Order: sequence, then C-alpha cells, then structure tokens
Amino acid sequence: MKLTILGCYAATPRTFTNPTSQVLEIKNRHFLIDCAEGTQVQLRKNKTKFTQINHIFISHLHGDHFYGLVGLISTFTLLNRTTDLHVYGPKGIKEIILLQLRYANSFTGFQLFFHELQSSGSEVILEDDRVVVRTIPLKHRVYTNGFLFQEKPGERKLNIAVVEGYNIDVCYYQNIKNGRDITLDDGRTIANAELTYDPPQPKSYAFCSDTVFTESYLEVIDGVDVLYHESTFLESEAHLSERTMHCTARQAAEIALKANARQLILGHFSTRYDSIEMFKEEASTIFPAVDVADDGKVFEF
Repeated sequence: MKLTILGCYAATPRTFTNPTSQVLEIKNRHFLIDCAEGTQVQLRKNKTKFTQINHIFISHLHGDHFYGLVGLISTFTLLNRTTDLHVYGPKGIKEIILLQLRYANSFTGFQLFFHELQSSGSEVILEDDRVVVRTIPLKHRVYTNGFLFQEKPGERKLNIAVVEGYNIDVCYYQNIKNGRDITLDDGRTIANAELTYDPPQPKSYAFCSDTVFTESYLEVIDGVDVLYHESTFLESEAHLSERTMHCTARQAAEIALKANARQLILGHFSTRYDSIEMFKEEASTIFPAVDVADDGKVFEF
C-alpha cells in the first residue's frame, strides 16, 4: 500500500498547510479519502492523475473534510471525464453536491453515483477482487465514519523448480496458483503446499478522523497494519478535545495500543501548535511505532 497525504490539518486551510485529504493506493486502485478545500491543487502537486480516482470516501460533512468535492467534480467535467465516479459519504451529501451543480447549470459527462451512509454499525461498502472497504463508526458532533481498507489474499506463488520437476503442463499453472492440488498422469496427487509458496500477507489500513476518545470501534480495527488517527490536540488542551469531540495525541496512541496496530500515523493537527513533532513525542510514550503525517508526505507499507 502507498499513502499520500494531501492535507492533514484541522479547521481552515493556510498558505502552507491544508485540511484533510489523502490518496491510498492498493494494488493499482486509487482511493481518495476526504476532500477538503485545495484537494485538487494538492493532487496536482503530488502528481496524482485525476483519471486514477474512481472512488471517493467522505468521513463527515464538516467543511474541512469535503468542501473541495464539488470543485473536484467540476474539474472532472472540464477534463471531459467519462469514467464512472463513486462517492461514499453521510446521508445528505448527494443533495449538497447536486444542488450546487444544478444552480451552476453544470452537468457531468460521466455517471456520478452516491452511496449514502447512515448505519450506526460497521458495514462493507465496497468489495472487488482485490480489496474490501468497510466503515468505522466514529463519535463526533455530526454523523461520522472512518474507513478500513483491507487487501484480499493474492495468488499463491509457484515453486517453479518443483513444478517443472514433476513435468506439470503450463495449462495447469493457474489452477495451482489458485490453491488446487494436481494429479499426475501416473495417479499421484501432489499437494498444493509442495508446489507453491504462500502469497504475501494481506495488509490493512484504517482511517479514523474525526472522533472523541472512545473504545467503541476497537473491534473493527483490531490488528490493523497501519492506523491513521486524528490527534487534534495535545494533552495540555484535553479540555478542548472533550468539548469539540476530538482526540489528543496521547489518546490516539492509546487507541493504537488497544487495537494492536502495527503502526500509527497521527494527523488532523490543530494549527495552534508551533511544531507537529510535539504530537509524536507525546504519543510515543504510549505507542512507540508512531509517525506524524504532513502535507505531501508519502508512506509505503
């Protein structure tokens, strides 16, 4: 997986920081997660091709997470896009976007599908042959979901020396990769485990922003490889996190620890602080495998 941070700061955009948006690449699938103001500019800066994005996930309807969506859709139209676009987000997002397009007398030349979410429980919202995406119900001032992206297991890898040693015809290779045993002409059955290697372990990525500190979604993200979690405040401003229903860096680290995550990436920083390294320092006392997001930063895992 490859994660490109387009923006990771809270509230308003500044000349040198951007609100939440990121691109997750999984097995040649490109998913846009949240779409704040300036997202399409950040896409260009980070050399992400607009044509690669067919699925957009919006966590909630606060402006610093989706105000760039109608602009991006409009740009897709100007670029003569014809590929279908799927938008996943809270109930109401369809009305908001279509109202703006309607009053601008602007109509897309591509199919625009809205998948509106309103369940209070985790649900699968996208599944194909390579990836499964499910919601992570969060607790914020408005209806909010995070998103869990999970790779599906890949094909088994041929142990070509063993396969050729049994003189197995090439036409059976795909069946072997799919996990089937092979019966030779002399009647012997060769177990698939002898003919193949295990595929790489599937990876998972969880996006959690915004939410008050709660353990209600730990079961959904248990064992996740990489957890991106909001950390709007430091513990010195914990009173603000309670009032605004956000988390501190320490609380994000506690979630990562209890969820058995392998890696934590902090984001959604309040711009009141002079350095985001303070967030890493605070979280690392609880969960050592921590890093901080920043605009333009790329993580590969």
